Amino acid sequence: MRTIPRRCFFYLVTAWAAITLNFILPRIMPGDPTTDLVQRFRGKLSPSAIEAIRILFGQPHTSLWAQYIDYWKNILTGNFGISYSYYPTPVTEVIGQSIVWTLVLITLCTVLGFVIGTLLGMLVGWKRGTKLDLLVPITTFISSIPYFWFAIIVVLVFSITLKWFPISGGYSLDATIGLNWDFISSAIYYAFLPALTIVVASIGGWLIGMRNMMVTTLSEDYVLLAEAKGLSRFRVMFTYAARNAMLPSFASFAMSLGFVVGGSIVTEIVFSYPGIGTVLFKASSGHDYPLMQGIFLTITLTVLVANLLADIVYVFLDPRTRQEA
Repeated sequence: MRTIPRRCFFYLVTAWAAITLNFILPRIMPGDPTTDLVQRFRGKLSPSAIEAIRILFGQPHTSLWAQYIDYWKNILTGNFGISYSYYPTPVTEVIGQSIVWTLVLITLCTVLGFVIGTLLGMLVGWKRGTKLDLLVPITTFISSIPYFWFAIIVVLVFSITLKWFPISGGYSLDATIGLNWDFISSAIYYAFLPALTIVVASIGGWLIGMRNMMVTTLSEDYVLLAEAKGLSRFRVMFTYAARNAMLPSFASFAMSLGFVVGGSIVTEIVFSYPGIGTVLFKASSGHDYPLMQGIFLTITLTVLVANLLADIVYVFLDPRTRQEA
């Protein structure tokens, strides 16, 4: 069982590289928050005022290596600094308030898209050559539409034309935030269109992947043997064919869970949903480097942890991955 320790070491190295890159990129980007603020005032700020703003924003004058050491100390202590866009709120508090919306919405939509797409793909693969195969080009066409374009169409039809759902937001301003039915029902009502966009757009990929694996698995000897033994078609489809055909889809599903935090940016911006995507858009517009670094680090670590868990689970699901050379 040396597979798991090797992969853990690989992910540790990957995490170090990602965190280091997250430190370097904002420092090589042109401009900074202070310069952006000075340009807005068109030179009306004195040099002493500019220096005071730099100190206020916490822009250090130390060497790059000293900044790198301090950066690691801050990561290990959970201190990502103060957000410029939401000043004087700490970055961790801004991310904590917004990431809950993203995790609830995108995780639920990812699970629903995977379950619906996998079940449809399993059925289409089992009934290959029938009219059910028409689901493949239809869902593939829908999945090929860009997220933002599909979201705009959904808003145009259901919000502007039919007026069934609100155009933007995460909950009604009249609702009191908390674990009460008024707030929960309002959040569900406002999240319906973003959820519909994500689920419908993701079904095609899961369907075609599962369908192709089902077609390949159905030609295996153990499936033919199960049919020759006279087992019911339902048992052959689920126990023998779908169980083995689902392994690649399961690995992809585990990886997609890692992209839950970062994969919602476009959808949240279109619907002005109060998630991590909207916060990242506002941070990038205002050159809020501490907040951007915190969000990018959160996305990176989420992806790495999800992939590591997927690898560990896959080792136990598929014995072939445990075989030594």
